[in-house]
Amino acid sequence: MSKTAFVNDARVMSKGQVTIPKDVRAVLGVESGDRVTFIVDGNNVRVVNSAVYALMRFQEQMGGEAEKAGFLTEEAVAEWITRSRREENAE
Repeated sequence: MSKTAFVNDARVMSKGQVTIPKDVRAVLGVESGDRVTFIVDGNNVRVVNSAVYALMRFQEQMGGEAEKAGFLTEEAVAEWITRSRREENAE
């Protein structure tokens, strides 16, 4: 993730919806249709790219084994899942 620091705000609409500002989306690397995760810690909330967060959690839970196995990106995990599913369906 970027080390860029800035402040931006957005209005909460009647249904609780918020538009993520363009510069924030750029830093998070999210586009239309992507998911974000809200991490709440007391009165502080972080918004993170869900795919990046899931990969970080996966790597943490695997105790470094994910990195050793070459799972360094979301694409690497997705490719492994696709290959595994194809192998299962071929059996």
